[in-house]
Amino acid sequence: MTQKKGEVKNRERKPISDINLSERIIYKMVADEQVISPMGQEVSKSTKAQTVARILLAIFLILAGTSHLTFQRKEFLAQVPDWVPMQPDLIVVLSGVVEIVLGASLVILTQQRIAVGWVVALFFVAVFPGNIAQLIGDKDAFGLNSDLLRWIRLPFQPLLIAWALWSTGAWRKWRSEKSNRNI
Repeated sequence: MTQKKGEVKNRERKPISDINLSERIIYKMVADEQVISPMGQEVSKSTKAQTVARILLAIFLILAGTSHLTFQRKEFLAQVPDWVPMQPDLIVVLSGVVEIVLGASLVILTQQRIAVGWVVALFFVAVFPGNIAQLIGDKDAFGLNSDLLRWIRLPFQPLLIAWALWSTGAWRKWRSEKSNRNI
C-alpha cells in the first residue's frame, strides 16, 4: 500500500502489556490523564509545564542526593546544625538517600504525586535549619563564603517548597478543597 502525499500513516498502537519497563516509566512521567488517588478521589490533570517542572525537580533531587553520598559530602557537612543529636556524616548520608527516594517518587508515583509533593515540601522545610546553621556558624560551603551570599541563599528554600507544591498539583488541590469548604 502506498502512502499519498499529505496522508498520515496509520500507526499501530502496542497493548500496554507489550511496552517495556522503560517505555512505561516514560509514559507515566508524561501522561496527562485524570488520575484516581488511592482514596478514590479524582486528581486534576497536570499541565505540561507542571510535568516538566516535576521531572526537573526529580532530577535535581536525585543529583543532590547523589552528591550527598559522593563528591560534595564534605560541603554538606557544613550545613548540619550542631544541635542535631546524631553524627553529622550520618545526617548527610541519610538526607542524601531521602533526596534520591523523593526524586524517584516524583517520577514513579504519579498517582500519588500530590502526597509526594507535600512530603517533598516538608523535606525542604526540615532541611532549612541547615541553611540557617551555615549562616549563623559562618561556615563556608558551596561557594557561600560570605554572610551576604549565605543570606541570599535563604529565600531559595521557599522557592523549592513552592516548586514542589506547584509541580505536583498539591497547592492547587489544597486551594480547591479549601474553597469548596467555604461554599
